[in-house]
This record gives sequence, C-alpha cells and structure tokens, in this order.
Amino acid sequence: MTLSLGLLTGCAGVSANTSAAQQNSSGGQLSVSPATLSFGNVAVGSSSSLTGTLTANNADVALSSASWSGSGYAITGITFPVTVSSGKSVSYTVSFTPASAGSAPGNISFVSDASNSPVTETFTGTGTQLSSHSVDLSWNASTSVVAGYNLYRGTQPGGPFSKLNSSLLPGTSFTDAAVLSGTTYYYLATAVDANNLESAYSNQASAVIP
Repeated sequence: MTLSLGLLTGCAGVSANTSAAQQNSSGGQLSVSPATLSFGNVAVGSSSSLTGTLTANNADVALSSASWSGSGYAITGITFPVTVSSGKSVSYTVSFTPASAGSAPGNISFVSDASNSPVTETFTGTGTQLSSHSVDLSWNASTSVVAGYNLYRGTQPGGPFSKLNSSLLPGTSFTDAAVLSGTTYYYLATAVDANNLESAYSNQASAVIP
C-alpha cells in the first residue's frame, strides 16, 4: 500500500486537524510498534531513518492528529485524519538529523478515538561529531548486466540497514567518510538492473572505526 506523504518537523508541535480530545470512543485499541525508536549515534548533519507501525485492534480506529517533541526529528508517510481498519496497520517513517552533539530524546503521541488514546512512541538518539577516518569499500561486479549498485550500512550485524547512496553507484567501489569514532559498521551491496529490479544483499562486511 502506498501512503500519501505528510511531514511533521521541528522541536514540538501538533499535526493538522487536531482536537483537544476525541469526542467518542470506537471501542478499538491502537498499538504502536516499536515502543521506542532507538537511533543510536548519528553524526551531526547526517540523517538516520526508522519505521514505526500503528495497528488497530477490536474495531476500526480513527486517528485525528499527532503531537510530538524532540529536536532533529521528522515524521513522514502518514497524514491526518486517517482510519486504521481493525486488524490492519499503517506505517510511517521517523528521521533523526541532529543539529548538535549530545543526547536528543523525543516522542510522538497519536490522538484517536481508541479507548487507550493517546498512544505514545519514544525516540532516543545522540548527535556526535564525525570522525577523521573513512572506510574504503569495494565489491565484485555482477555477472549480469546492471544499471548500477546500492550500498547499505548499519551498526548492528543483520541490520537494520540504511542506503548510503542517493543515486545508483556506477562502479564497484565507495568511500564512506561519514563515520563515527568508536563505532562498528556493517555494509551490504546490491545490484540494480535497467528495470530497477534489485538483487538480494551481498555478503556482509564490517569495519571498526578507532
């Protein structure tokens, strides 16, 4: 399912179509997963994105608004009002782009006609300064005809991973200069053909930044 994009940004605010409280309860319940989005260390000026999910249980749930707080966070992929059918879910993306070094806690609260409204998801993230180190990466060329390659990076073995390149990489090498001291990174590459079909992940490579 493709959702129309809305954007919530800033340090604190309330989305469009807000109300002081829902007038009626649907009898349904709304759950948010995960309860906490943990971004870990993110370099100042860089961005990291994670996905949250809202699920309706027992009955359809109508969401009217969301209020949020925390510096450097932006929420996309959901607009209000929106109704989540019973047993169904909607997803959204939270991005963390720290403007300064230091811990940056935050949260978002979703207001709805659910009996447990509002439901809140917390954010944790720390802005850090970039390291003077870099990671040089290379991979074997695909045996098929490809349009280019994508490179993904994570800080945990097995993911989650975020794509590093904004457009397809034409060659089989890349230098990652946006790394943080004291962090271990895990890398994966994929090949993309002319029809924009992407291959499975390559084997995983790791790099420890001093």
